[in-house]
Amino acid sequence: MADNKHDVAKLLDEIGVLLELKGENAFKIRAYHNAARALENLEEDIDIVIKEERLKEVPGIGDSIAEKITILISTGHLPYYEELKHSMPEGLFELLKIPGLGGKKIKALYEELGIKSVDDLFNACRKGEIEKLPHFGKKTQDNILNSLKRYQDSGRRLLWWEASRIAHEILQELVQLKEVIHAEIAGSLRRKLETIGDLDFLVASSKPDLVMEWFTKQPWVEKVLAHGKTKSSVRLKQGIQADLRVVSSKQYGFALVYFTGSKEHNIQLRHRANERGFSLSEYDLEAIDPTQSALFSKSSKSQINEENLYNALGLSYIPPELREGMGEIEAAEKGKLPHLVEEKDIRGVFHCHSTDSDGHNTLEEMVAAAQGWGWEYIGIADHSKSSYQANGMQENRLLEQIERIHKINRSGKYQIHVFAGLECDILTNGELDFSNDVLKELDYVVVSVHRAFKQDEQTMTARIIKAIENPYTTIVGHLTGRLLLRREPYALNLPKVIDACIANHKLMELNAQPLRLDMDWRYWHKAIDKGLMCCINPDAHSINDLQYVRAGINVARKGWLAKENIFNTLPLKKVQAYLLS
Repeated sequence: MADNKHDVAKLLDEIGVLLELKGENAFKIRAYHNAARALENLEEDIDIVIKEERLKEVPGIGDSIAEKITILISTGHLPYYEELKHSMPEGLFELLKIPGLGGKKIKALYEELGIKSVDDLFNACRKGEIEKLPHFGKKTQDNILNSLKRYQDSGRRLLWWEASRIAHEILQELVQLKEVIHAEIAGSLRRKLETIGDLDFLVASSKPDLVMEWFTKQPWVEKVLAHGKTKSSVRLKQGIQADLRVVSSKQYGFALVYFTGSKEHNIQLRHRANERGFSLSEYDLEAIDPTQSALFSKSSKSQINEENLYNALGLSYIPPELREGMGEIEAAEKGKLPHLVEEKDIRGVFHCHSTDSDGHNTLEEMVAAAQGWGWEYIGIADHSKSSYQANGMQENRLLEQIERIHKINRSGKYQIHVFAGLECDILTNGELDFSNDVLKELDYVVVSVHRAFKQDEQTMTARIIKAIENPYTTIVGHLTGRLLLRREPYALNLPKVIDACIANHKLMELNAQPLRLDMDWRYWHKAIDKGLMCCINPDAHSINDLQYVRAGINVARKGWLAKENIFNTLPLKKVQAYLLS
């Protein structure tokens, strides 16, 4: 049932949810969720920890849960979990995927109306039954119905972060097959889109039948949808479709360009080839006029790569992230594509939480982990007091944390520099959660909206602009409040907010948390042309979350961002000078 700490953590979270559905006390529910987070942050092999009987020493894991984890790891089953799951209608668990529905509401819907599936919920909404329930009402019913529609529209899409992990595990096995000459991930995953509807793999091989046979018979396949000679489709056990295409070595370079690019990009590329007297397909580039000289000799086609192909069409190489049909062909023709930011360019991050608010690691653990990344600096920005659900800090706790950060810097214990920051709530009227007398004690302030998402566009826009105009604001956090596949962005006039940021010399966060990836990549290109400066932040709530910076790099690259467009590519001294100015 579970063979690594991530699987075990997921199962513990499910137990917490099942207990909530059964109406268990909040302390017991929280214990399972806390244990799940503790396992996610465990840096050791869980099997070794269990073997050495040290599981109870892990903070957040008590005796009872440690015993259950041990049973699960040693036997592959956990009767307690299985009994809990069987005690509840199976459809209730799917209802938890509907944004805005938690265990308490689902329990009420089940007990009052007998709702135990998505279909039941749809029917109850349409009949107006939910609005009649205590503590629900028409507004809640309408919100549930809208969430249901979004849930159906999203289908089985996955976040890029999750899809990438699944795809790379498959790719690692593909490249080891002796029949495979080349193999690569293609499609929207390779272009780094924020959510993924299916996985695409491309293979060069002279024995496609053997590759297809292997692909369709792997243990991660739930169902074979199609099994052909050069293309097969399967549904993975994670619920997402995966397609595999096999081509010859001579076709591989052409096919990789075609099966990576968006529809718009490929149409523009084919049009460009036609203008030059050539026909471009997923398998070749041929002269339309047989008497015209070919761009590539038959003998050289097995050596064709993507860069060769773009160059042959008079273009500089276009990175996969930019292949969206949004001006990249024209820029490549003029040699004006930016040198896109890379992970190695990042020198530190500013939006990180510790156990002083709702983080899972202490301040010093976060600092040590950031130093392990080779960064020059890290900023700790725990939640402010109004975020009570996130253990937001009162003034005295904030000032005490600032002093601890100063002591860390003075001690010389770490080579990395620590900045004292705060993720400060933007209140409903645009005021900040702390007075300027408190904010001035900080090195920087991230301002974010965490409540009252239903304000109209004009009100929300004015609210955020007022916060931007505060002299102590440094960075605007997760601008639109969206949670991918879960929550839509709130109504906001983005151009006005972007202009306000530029006019007030404030930084705009690119929140790299895979559920957020906010501000959206589609707005960055024009924004940086106007002078907006980006700050890529992981919104890390644990040491493991620091790796989310990689997802932020993806979005930055899709948004045409170069190193010079990103604040946290600056060296420490320049960052310090900026924050003091």
